[in-house]
Amino acid sequence: MPVPASHERVEIDFGDRSYSILIGSGLLQDPQSFEGLPRAAQGLIVTNTTVSPLYMAALRAALAGRHEQVHVLELPDGEAYKDWKTLNSIFDSLLGHGADRKTVLYALGGGVVGDMTGFAAASYMRGVPFVQVPTTLLAQVDSSVGGKTAINHPLGKNMIGAFYQPQRVLCDLATLKTLPPREMSAGLAEVIKYGPIHDLDFLDWIEENLDALVAREPAALAHAVRRSCEIKALVVGQDEREAGLRAILNFGHTFGHAIESGLGYGEWLHGEAVGCGMVMAAELSRRLGGIDGAFVQRLTRLIEAAGLPVRGPALGAERYLELMRVDKKSEAGEIRFVVLDAPGSAKVRGAPDAMVREVLAACCEPA
Repeated sequence: MPVPASHERVEIDFGDRSYSILIGSGLLQDPQSFEGLPRAAQGLIVTNTTVSPLYMAALRAALAGRHEQVHVLELPDGEAYKDWKTLNSIFDSLLGHGADRKTVLYALGGGVVGDMTGFAAASYMRGVPFVQVPTTLLAQVDSSVGGKTAINHPLGKNMIGAFYQPQRVLCDLATLKTLPPREMSAGLAEVIKYGPIHDLDFLDWIEENLDALVAREPAALAHAVRRSCEIKALVVGQDEREAGLRAILNFGHTFGHAIESGLGYGEWLHGEAVGCGMVMAAELSRRLGGIDGAFVQRLTRLIEAAGLPVRGPALGAERYLELMRVDKKSEAGEIRFVVLDAPGSAKVRGAPDAMVREVLAACCEPA
């Protein structure tokens, strides 16, 4: 497949289900970005009310030569709408337009749109093709890559879903220019994550280039997105369904998902909860003997400098533990955490409830 000029490509290796991640500016409006993808009579762009006015028309125009009809479905914007009702509206649109098994879905938006569109694609007629067109930093470096799709349940985040790979991921860096500062910081949490779990050189680079990332300098963003995707591709290529290694990508997420569920979806952005969750996970790692206090402080300073919260909300220790027990990594009621067994190396393990309570007391606002 030809890559549009001045763009880069990272490959996800799943055998006959392999696909490319294209990274560059202007991708979503360039018809060449879609060369080699399935053709069909119909395409459906799933987006939201915030992103649609910005980028829908450009994407629709780029797809005009690939489909006889390109339909658009605008979803309400926000994590609070990542539920059955909103998912069903995608099925309503597909059925209402008489979509068949060749119809291609295009997820234009952040992680919520990508997760729900992917889940709909996995389920409709037992599987139709879809393409990820992520427009947030968080989605470009994490949620759009690797085929995890889901909706939330009141009792747990991302508990209902499927592993289903896209046909392609288009990371158009130009879309990050319109990202609100809070969303930009949330995306940086998932970029930072890759350093402590896998690549200390990348962690050094993030520290040195954080100001350039916050300022959205194109070269810095391109490197951050590419390196994040390379690391995720390496991990998910070895463990597609999170049987082992892939779980390290959830560093900070066990605590973070508890924050999101406990406060109510959308009160904190996912990246904000993950950033704070990484501080907690680092402190737990210290208490388990994997890293020292200096590394915890280093990571905490970086997360705070990225504009992310570093102290958890006052949910109370018992509520945190209750929420974390429904985390997908839990086994037989035991909470499993992604912890650092050394700087640049992570693993999944349990921890005594008493130790977790100590971490929560140290890292959260008092109840």
